[in-house]
Amino acid sequence: MKMSEFRNDQVVLDIKDKPKALQWFGLSLQHLFTMFGATVLVPILVGIDPGIALLSSGLGTIVYMLTTGAKIPAYLGSSFAFIPAMQMLMKSDGYPAVAQGAITTGLVYVIVAYIIKKIGSEWINQVLPPIVVGPVVMVIGLGLAGNAATNAMYDGAGNYDPKLILVALVTLALTIIFNMFLKGFIGLLPILLGIISGYVFALLMGIVDTAPIAEASWFAMPNFEIPFVQYQPKLHIGAIMTMAPIAFVTMTEHIGHLTVLNKLTRRNFFEDPGLSRTLLGDGLAQITAGFIGGPPVTSYGENIGVLAITKVHSVFVLGGAAVLAIILGFVGKVSAVILSIPGPVISGISFILFGVIAASGLKILIDNKIDFDKKRNLIIASVILVVGIGGLMFKVGPFELSGMALATLFGIFLNQVLPKEARSEQA
Repeated sequence: MKMSEFRNDQVVLDIKDKPKALQWFGLSLQHLFTMFGATVLVPILVGIDPGIALLSSGLGTIVYMLTTGAKIPAYLGSSFAFIPAMQMLMKSDGYPAVAQGAITTGLVYVIVAYIIKKIGSEWINQVLPPIVVGPVVMVIGLGLAGNAATNAMYDGAGNYDPKLILVALVTLALTIIFNMFLKGFIGLLPILLGIISGYVFALLMGIVDTAPIAEASWFAMPNFEIPFVQYQPKLHIGAIMTMAPIAFVTMTEHIGHLTVLNKLTRRNFFEDPGLSRTLLGDGLAQITAGFIGGPPVTSYGENIGVLAITKVHSVFVLGGAAVLAIILGFVGKVSAVILSIPGPVISGISFILFGVIAASGLKILIDNKIDFDKKRNLIIASVILVVGIGGLMFKVGPFELSGMALATLFGIFLNQVLPKEARSEQA
């Protein structure tokens, strides 16, 4: 039997099954709630309109589905991997630089997809083995730790305020409780529940400005950032060099999610529609986000978790969630509420999220049994961690490489040039 004709009878709804109308809405709403907290947190941290992030998330998911022939039940939301680079670029050159970086990362995906289609994918493991990917992922999380701590301690004027720390710690504690003790579908929403609970506590502490919410209209156009319409694009070499290397890191996440989906759906998406097609879909989704003003998008493990629990694998349900996200992007009140979330609440959530990202990098090293008694592995990991977390930057005129990009490039380079064993380790 061809994979296109295969149907998984062990699930409630298989990939091509269409649910009934009311059921369809409810199931799609679940996926919307699941991705919502993380998807809007990224634009808040970077300084991008949350409405445009929701819109780019929905559009990106639809682009991905169209590119892959609607064969894969996946949802794409705002990527955390690019946060440090986007924060730096927003401060220096504004969104046009971020957009160019996002479009570039998408083009990297497109190029890699083409190469894979021509010669296969084995070379990816040679360029990005676990000893490189693990520490780089750790840098993504740990590099953001300082921002989370600062926002939990200081107000907008730079004054230390114990009240803010209390809000951050309460948000953190409640999020941990939700994550550890809730189960079922609601157990998949600790981030969203943590934000809501922290927001309520912040209201009680009097640190939330609700005036913009009351003034916001129900319908509002998202803050589009479209080249030649909102701004005249120019070449941002620094943005390209900063964000392009990170694309190789997020590709490993992409491959990991496909592996999980293969087991979950009893298919082989590496064969049909093929890794080249899935990477192409992800790349085109990122390019779409960059052209309208959103952050780069990537497939979400949270939504894969929903697939596993509900046993509803229908692409119609994921497509419905994408449509709901697009609609929500035009609701001005929603963006106003999101923008009113105070820094300490975001910090409380970030203490977990950034730590989870770093721990995920550590897990990659553990799962692949990386031996740190070998000098080669120790050197590669050490250089990546210190260069990345330390924020080392190489800049000559408009050419700029940030700590994250440098760390990735150093890791790739050292992995290629260092021998398998140091002379002192040879018998």
